[in-house]
Amino acid sequence: MATVEFLFDFGSPNAYFAHKVLPGIAERTGAEVKPVPVLLGGIFKATNNQPPMMAFKDIKGKMANEQREIVRFVARHGLTAFKFNPNFPILTLHVMRGAIYAEQTGFLAAYMDAVFAHMWEEEKKMDDPEVIEAALANSGLPAAEIMAATGQPEIKQALIANTEAAVARGVFGAPSFFVGDELYFGKNTLWEVEEALAARADA
Repeated sequence: MATVEFLFDFGSPNAYFAHKVLPGIAERTGAEVKPVPVLLGGIFKATNNQPPMMAFKDIKGKMANEQREIVRFVARHGLTAFKFNPNFPILTLHVMRGAIYAEQTGFLAAYMDAVFAHMWEEEKKMDDPEVIEAALANSGLPAAEIMAATGQPEIKQALIANTEAAVARGVFGAPSFFVGDELYFGKNTLWEVEEALAARADA
């Protein structure tokens, strides 16, 4: 079975879009999606990168075009639940550590669905521990257990290790995807990811 690694941080709206589109790609290609939690802030620091709102702020028309592209993407894929979070940018350290715990404990898929929804559909301030815990509890997840785990040294180190490994493979932002050793960056490369997965399925 072909596999696509999906390197994500909940703070990226484009990672939300990828999360919503990847299941269709997996269904069409018979591929498996392997989510990999990473800390986007750590990737930016290690690669001297910046979020688009900072990197492109002085380029006339660039951010307006970015917004138009988002509107087109949302319309193309019918992502009508999406709302741009007014608390953006959101520090995602706690929810990304939570993702590591969810992965290790076996409920990462449900955790991702919940956190992406609370972040990019319900506009919650998902860097406030009280808001996070309430949101997770409302989603039927073991909220207190998850929040306690985010302070565990081994959980912290696992997120650091994922982030460092991503940078070592050439990752500079999120969402990023690997099909084999080939890196694809950004939601606009999802069609290439699908082609690569289909080619592997046909091989």
